Amino acid sequence: QGQLVESGGGSVQTGGSLRLSCSASRYTNSWTCMAWFRRPPGKEHEGVALINPGANSTLYADSVKGRFIISQDRAKNTVDLQMNSLKPEDTGQYYCAPVCGLNGGSWMDTYSWGQGTQVIVSS
Repeated sequence: QGQLVESGGGSVQTGGSLRLSCSASRYTNSWTCMAWFRRPPGKEHEGVALINPGANSTLYADSVKGRFIISQDRAKNTVDLQMNSLKPEDTGQYYCAPVCGLNGGSWMDTYSWGQGTQVIVSS
């Protein structure tokens, strides 16, 4: 799907909101699955949210369920992540990836992650 670019990160206090965006810099004839991952300092990547347009389904990690909403903007060719009621535990570097699952595994060690966008939530 070409290069993916994450944006929208920032620094907020507990309870604040941010909206992240994942955009494709090159044309792609179709978007399938897209997922958001995050990596806190000193930890491995962890799945956050997933959207599967083909199956018309979404999936969220238990830690963000009810607070985050993933959506696809077909006009802008982006996948967005609305993050509400942010907690310090949400702090980390956020990345998007064209995968159809949030499961961890060794594939994360070899995947070519993008630059990501930083989210800092202070208490």
